[in-house]
Amino acid sequence: MTSFPITGFRRITPDGACTAVERILAQEVPLAFEFNGIGYAVLMGSPSDIGDLITGFAYSERLITQSQDILGFDTHETDQGILLRVHLADDCSPHVLDRVRHRVADSSCGLCGIENLTQAMRPLPRIQQTARIKDSAFFHALKDIYAKQPLNRATGAMHAAALCSADGQVLLVREDVGRHNAFDKLIGAMLVAGRQWDGGFALLSSRCSYDLVEKAALAHCPLLATISAPTDLAVRRAQEAGLDLVVLAREDSILRIAAPPKP
Repeated sequence: MTSFPITGFRRITPDGACTAVERILAQEVPLAFEFNGIGYAVLMGSPSDIGDLITGFAYSERLITQSQDILGFDTHETDQGILLRVHLADDCSPHVLDRVRHRVADSSCGLCGIENLTQAMRPLPRIQQTARIKDSAFFHALKDIYAKQPLNRATGAMHAAALCSADGQVLLVREDVGRHNAFDKLIGAMLVAGRQWDGGFALLSSRCSYDLVEKAALAHCPLLATISAPTDLAVRRAQEAGLDLVVLAREDSILRIAAPPKP
């Protein structure tokens, strides 16, 4: 499933000029997850960095606690999408069965398809680290991240999730058409490589929603920065988890939301 230029577009400017152009379109395909032979979820996403996506998604779903819990996976391309058969350690199977009982569908967010509201609002781990990051780091990271998104430069339709150092250096980036998937890929890549946040933060090219806050908290991220605004639930859940937020992160300003002091 390879992207290729698509013709038939017309670029029209305010003066009425019309030019035929071709563009490379972002790939978006159904990704069907199967854990230990159990059909689990179908996500819409980009078929890149599949191993990182599997690891990050399984971790965010609380099916695994470490990357070594994934014993292997097979990919099977079909006309309809890609089937991902993931083999987890035996002691992970109860987590899969318990979670499946409360799911009816999914879009990779933390709420979609959760049948049981208690499951949807499960307690989040408390962030133990304190984010000591200067404001200048966010502006530096915002300038740096665009140069490290090759898929978005080609298509203009991809989200990015980045691991940034405390001084704003962009150390690792993952891309996907879905904002949830991009963050899962980043978390998965960090788990596989054994990388920690080391006082740094996550920068996402999206709004700050509940599901992204949950993923950040589960990944023990001390600070989550997003380029768009938060939802009310995202802020409440971040406060509960002790997660600092930076939102509406733009080149000319940012909005910081500090979590309550840690007990």
